[in-house]
Amino acid sequence: MTRIRLFDHLVLMLGVFIMVAPVVVAFMTSTHEAADIHRNGLSLTWGGHFTETYDKVLTRKGGFTGEITGARMIWNSLILGVGFAAGKIVLSMLAAYAIVYFRFRLGTLFFWMIFTTLLLPLEVRIVPSYEVMNKLALTNTYTGLIVPLLASATGTFFFRQFFKSVPEELLEAARIDGAGPVKFFIDVLVPLSRTMIAAIFIIMFVYGWNQYLWPTLMTTDERFFTLVRGIKQILLVWVGSNIPDYNEAFALAILAMLPPVMIVLIFQRWFIKGLTESDK
Repeated sequence: MTRIRLFDHLVLMLGVFIMVAPVVVAFMTSTHEAADIHRNGLSLTWGGHFTETYDKVLTRKGGFTGEITGARMIWNSLILGVGFAAGKIVLSMLAAYAIVYFRFRLGTLFFWMIFTTLLLPLEVRIVPSYEVMNKLALTNTYTGLIVPLLASATGTFFFRQFFKSVPEELLEAARIDGAGPVKFFIDVLVPLSRTMIAAIFIIMFVYGWNQYLWPTLMTTDERFFTLVRGIKQILLVWVGSNIPDYNEAFALAILAMLPPVMIVLIFQRWFIKGLTESDK
């Protein structure tokens, strides 16, 4: 038994090393100057330029217009991640509530029609989505960045399964107390769904935060550039004898990891309960 436990721990330690090692290398490399990185490649030693590099990427204005900062790109990514996660949760909960508790004839058919949208990821519908946003003059806006991403069945599926596990006695008790559909939803279902909401929020926040293709298509104004896109922009600055600011790109990559990691750490307990809990 002890040997099995030792083997399990070795496997876990190996997995941790494989996942953490690239982050450590990126962080250490970000403390070197760009010329050193270009000449010597990645590094596992401390470069001594930590404060200078991270202060520069957060506060120095740059880009083609000379107006964008790393802090602004982080803010844009936060708006996209939080707006996408919150909007997805609201729409998914309302759709799942209607499908489960409003017994209309074609409810199951509508659910499967919504579910089939999982077969149409953003990359498949990106051109018509962009055409719609462009005609509505929503390019280079937060609305245009967030709204088209909300059309997905993932959250609706999870909330539908969760609502179906809620005892019918709660609905009957609410009816006896005179609670209407809105009151039952807000006062009963929403509090019961806290762990599921936390789990879906984490998944959707990370998905929205890491978006690259859609923000690249929707934003030509640097004021709306997200952090993930900003990293790519830095690596495209090879002009003449200039070299890309590799240290700044690595610094932005490290900063891009922090909010999703913090969200997971803060809501970790709720996240696990939301994905595994079935008894109320």
